[in-house]
Amino acid sequence: MADVSAEQTKPDPQPAADLQQAERRDYGRTQRRRERMPSSHAPALRKGVRMIAREWPQMALPMALGLAGLGVSNGMPDGTVMSLGTTSVLLALLGLLAVRVESGGLLRGTAPRMVMMVLAVGMPMVLFGAAIGHWATMGSLPWLQGLALLVTVSLLATVFESGQLAGVLVAQVAIWAGVACAASRVGGMVTLAIGVVVSVAAYFRQREIEQREREAAEIETRIQTRAQEILADYEETGQGWFWETDRRGQITYLSRPVAQILGRSVENLIGRPFFELFNLADQAGEGERTLAFHLSARASFAELAVRAATDMEERWWQINGRPTYDTFNNFQGFRGSGTDLTEKRRSAEHATRLAQFDSLTGLSNRLRMSQTLEKILVAPQIQHRACAVFLLDLDRFKQVNDTLGHPAGDALLKQVSQRLERAIGTVGRVGRLGGDEFQVIIPGKIEREQLAYLAGQVIEQLSAPYSIEGSRVMIGASVGIAVSPEDGVTSEALIRNADLALYAAKDGGRGRYHFYAADLHSDAQERRQLEDDLRDALAHGGLEMFYQPVVHTATERITGFEALLRWKHPRHGYISPARFIPIAEDTGMIAAIGEWALRTACQDMAHWPQDVRVAVNVSPLQFANPALPSIVTSALAHAQVEASRLELEITESVFLNNDEGTDQMFKQLKAIGVRLALDDFGTGYSSLGYLRSAPFDKIKIDQSFVRGATQPGSRNGAIIASIVSLAEALGMETTAEGVETHDELDLVRALGCSHVQGYIYERPLSAANATERLATGLVAVAQGPRSARASRQAMLRKVVLEHGGHSYNGVIRNLSLTGALVEGLWNVPVGTVFRIQLADGHVVSGTCKWSNDDRMGVEFTEPLKAGDDGRIAVVQIRPPAPLPDRSMQRKVG
Repeated sequence: MADVSAEQTKPDPQPAADLQQAERRDYGRTQRRRERMPSSHAPALRKGVRMIAREWPQMALPMALGLAGLGVSNGMPDGTVMSLGTTSVLLALLGLLAVRVESGGLLRGTAPRMVMMVLAVGMPMVLFGAAIGHWATMGSLPWLQGLALLVTVSLLATVFESGQLAGVLVAQVAIWAGVACAASRVGGMVTLAIGVVVSVAAYFRQREIEQREREAAEIETRIQTRAQEILADYEETGQGWFWETDRRGQITYLSRPVAQILGRSVENLIGRPFFELFNLADQAGEGERTLAFHLSARASFAELAVRAATDMEERWWQINGRPTYDTFNNFQGFRGSGTDLTEKRRSAEHATRLAQFDSLTGLSNRLRMSQTLEKILVAPQIQHRACAVFLLDLDRFKQVNDTLGHPAGDALLKQVSQRLERAIGTVGRVGRLGGDEFQVIIPGKIEREQLAYLAGQVIEQLSAPYSIEGSRVMIGASVGIAVSPEDGVTSEALIRNADLALYAAKDGGRGRYHFYAADLHSDAQERRQLEDDLRDALAHGGLEMFYQPVVHTATERITGFEALLRWKHPRHGYISPARFIPIAEDTGMIAAIGEWALRTACQDMAHWPQDVRVAVNVSPLQFANPALPSIVTSALAHAQVEASRLELEITESVFLNNDEGTDQMFKQLKAIGVRLALDDFGTGYSSLGYLRSAPFDKIKIDQSFVRGATQPGSRNGAIIASIVSLAEALGMETTAEGVETHDELDLVRALGCSHVQGYIYERPLSAANATERLATGLVAVAQGPRSARASRQAMLRKVVLEHGGHSYNGVIRNLSLTGALVEGLWNVPVGTVFRIQLADGHVVSGTCKWSNDDRMGVEFTEPLKAGDDGRIAVVQIRPPAPLPDRSMQRKVG
């Protein structure tokens, strides 16, 4: 039985989850903003206050000059003085390394930096003082000269270390401690003790100073960061934004959300003229209120409405600005703010649009389209009463609502309306009548060939893939066309006849257009008759169940059947389910048909071996029926078969309302003991969350994934492998549907599918034939072609074939990318090479592969190219000239 979907509502999002997601998003945004914000206090917080002055290594020069001057006037000192003096000068020079270490922030904390400062500053001063003191003590140097040098060096150390309290104290204590040690050991020890006490005091004082400065820097940083974050939050909420220009009117600052709205980056807009943000054409005629006037006059302005320079949608801003000047009263530029006026303007226009426009798509509604058509048909001049009416209905739109939910359906309708408006352009007016039904009115006398071309373009554009909530959605469109005055001179007649043409397009296979014809009234009557006949068939046993075997891939034994619905009409023979199932859906007979199929399958299964199961499709309408468990129990009991032999195939659309009722239904069905299979996996509802709780025993891989899986470059094989891995991880079986060739069978077997269903083993059998088949055993033998034949395009096209300098006329009956069937040449030897002129300027080379009377098969040396629609590009028919660009204002209003 064909699957039937019912419209259901997508589950409401969980507020708690949304709140958590929003909090994570805001937190991440704040963190990224803080990372971007520069902080002038960061170095101070990281390195602390400097203890060693950058100029300290320069102390080596006056120390060396002082020693040299004393040596010149008093003679060369002994070796001890030379060693101490030279070492002190070298240590002072090595202070350059200490300065670099401290500048690089390699030492953290006050204590390590104090130790480094003592070594870099204190040690040279101690050794220098000891050298001078020892020189004076030995009598070779007058004390007055020595003290003079010591005082000079001490003062220079104070100058170099000015601003560094700890450095000054250490330098002073160190130099005099060195002198005291050289003059008197006891005095030196006392001086050193005093120096240690002073150093400890300096350490605590320095740590206190650094702590205060760090706290002050942190407070200032927090204040600045908070102000910047408040400003950034205000900008990012979209409530307002800020801008600034220089004296030449070029942008120097712009809020990031504004650049995003314009589809550009802030960096790209900096330095560009301020006018580039707006579409000033809408400001013409406003005199002194225009933006250009205020900027040129360097005058303040407030609440000036301007249109944003966006292409995607119309946005309006209200901006304020004032000129800025420096301390010398020189003009520096403008600075101001802006707010979004779009919603206010839209709300003001919304009330007037509601009466004549569709609230979802913005297209004209039924009332406005009716007024438009009436205005054309009652035009004063007869030649102005001609027009064409298109009625459009979306194919498979109901499936989108069932699988993705109504919000996704609404988003799809918006995209459809945009494509439809682009396809029609200015030649007509587009409106939405309701649901997935649209109408197009094209005024004027238009040739049917041009109308057909336009309808084909509409169908082609509406059938291209859509992206809805991250899912790829495919739908189609059917078009019914009625032309005035040939098909009616009143709006009621035109709409009725266009509706009949639309039904004819749908009955013809959907995805096509159909012009109204007089015989369509009889077709409508035939549909009503078909509805009555279907009711009679259901009431009097006119429906049949056929069964297609399901084969285990490892053992190649039949493990069960899938029950398929068939209807043999007393006059028309077998009617395709694609034709009568939509009638059953529209009339509500699908529930009764589903119950009949369930009971019939159980009764037929009772005559088969115990290890053979039967799978029956359950529509979402049946699944939503609380009486389904009792119906299943009654069918099993009446047929006296075990519940484990019955498998219910359920589509993903039943999870759209994933509520307690859905979970309860699964529990009740599993309590009966039946097996559950997930049908058409991967073609409907996009979420996988339901697999965590739904107790499925099997996943059925839709035949759309099997088709073309063996073709080079196809991704279907990877999809099948992923589904198999998922099913194995969840402890479920897998069935690959629609397997018809040996290469497809080999592929699904290699990918790990546990079961196979398709023409490769058996076509659907009647109940009697299925019983006979099982009587011969359960072993299944794969029979079918090795691989699928390339897609062929039927045609009747005259061509010219050249061989050996001679030309022959032939006719191509069908054509593929790799070859063709050619008629007109008798008994052509296999292997003959021809040059074939397929079209003007396009000649291909082909080899005869077989020949029978006046027919032969030709294989091309190089494959042809396919167009975007999948058809062979070289034989595409040129479209008629496009419709003239006409304005609707005169005839439509």
